[in-house]
Amino acid sequence: MSSSRLRIRPRFAPHELWRGIRSTARSDVLGGALLLAATVAAIILANSPAAPWYEGVRDFTFGIPELHLDLSVGAWAADGLLAIFFFVVGLELKEEFVAGRLRDPRRAALPIAAAVGGVAVPAVFFVIINAASGAEALRGWAIPTATDIAFAVAVIAVVGRFLPPALRVFLLTLAIVDDLIAITIIATFYTESIDLPLLVLALLPLAGFAFAVQKGVRAWWILLPLAIAVWVCVHAAGVHATVAGVLLGFVVPVLPTERARVAVGENDGETQYDGMAAHFADRWGIVATLFAVPVFAFFAAGVSIGGMDGLLSALRDPITIGIIIGLVVGKPIGILLTTFLLSRIPALRLEESLRWPDLVGMSFLAGIGFTVSLLVGELAYGSASVADEHVKIGVLLGSLIAAVIGGVALAVRNARARAAGSGDGPDVPRHP
Repeated sequence: MSSSRLRIRPRFAPHELWRGIRSTARSDVLGGALLLAATVAAIILANSPAAPWYEGVRDFTFGIPELHLDLSVGAWAADGLLAIFFFVVGLELKEEFVAGRLRDPRRAALPIAAAVGGVAVPAVFFVIINAASGAEALRGWAIPTATDIAFAVAVIAVVGRFLPPALRVFLLTLAIVDDLIAITIIATFYTESIDLPLLVLALLPLAGFAFAVQKGVRAWWILLPLAIAVWVCVHAAGVHATVAGVLLGFVVPVLPTERARVAVGENDGETQYDGMAAHFADRWGIVATLFAVPVFAFFAAGVSIGGMDGLLSALRDPITIGIIIGLVVGKPIGILLTTFLLSRIPALRLEESLRWPDLVGMSFLAGIGFTVSLLVGELAYGSASVADEHVKIGVLLGSLIAAVIGGVALAVRNARARAAGSGDGPDVPRHP
């Protein structure tokens, strides 16, 4: 799940080799491949003779109980490593609001509205299907609302080379808003009790971090302890720790100033600068792509299916059905219906290069809910519960079906565009 990288000014890496390594590490295909590999490995291990080893590692607990940090390895991955991912999300959200696509309301209106529709309609489907199952089942209403942008953009990168670049921009903008809504949902609906004094205490290291980055400080030995202090206070206060990552990202300045800027090379004898947000997103985006998100997926996706009987049992659970229907049916309906209705307004017309078959394929890819969907499932039903196991099956099956439908639809469109020699255009910024 995350947004596109925004470049304030052209970048010039000092070393070609390092630039090539960073470009590969940040590529959409590699990020999606690592997620897929981690997911497949977790499922295989959880359903093999190695399952006791896998579960033992995932459930091994360590930490500092006095700070509410006596967590399992799986919980450390969900609360700790995903905070890195959401830090990058926070950086990119701020970039887009300050200097990117979300700064222009007219340009962003359609994908923003599509994101809202793509969140609301799956939630409604889930609630309708689980209405008779009781309040406990309804706690998972937000599970099918999320889009895993790493998987979705990876599919477009593989099958959509000749599709209009505007389609990818539409998906990325939609995902930015989806990220923001997901953060708000986690903070609002999946925080049971808040220790207000600890939450207020978190403001002190957050203010110190903000002051430092506003002054252009990049030293890890200054910023990292402050960031960890914010994370510890937010976690101990009862708010999901990924929110700390977003808050830290939001306080980083976007536009380069005399004090807060990073030299990235020269162009025609003039030094080029990036803002601090772009600098940190460059560095930490790689960590999120290559390590944080795949490790989380490895420990979150290991569901024991229990053979055909276990699979059939899960598919009879309204929770599983609600997730699959929400992702495969609710997401496309919400996105397409909202886009169609608002595009009737002259000021909000779709870009001329976009065609409705392109948007149909893209809307199914938005139904690939993975990282945040699994996280919400754990928050809603508790890790390792029967309901959470069924959540994982629903998310995996729903995401797979959505990916296949969307990928095939876009592959057909891509083949036609290639045959016609149309749709090829300049590259748009890549997602980390």
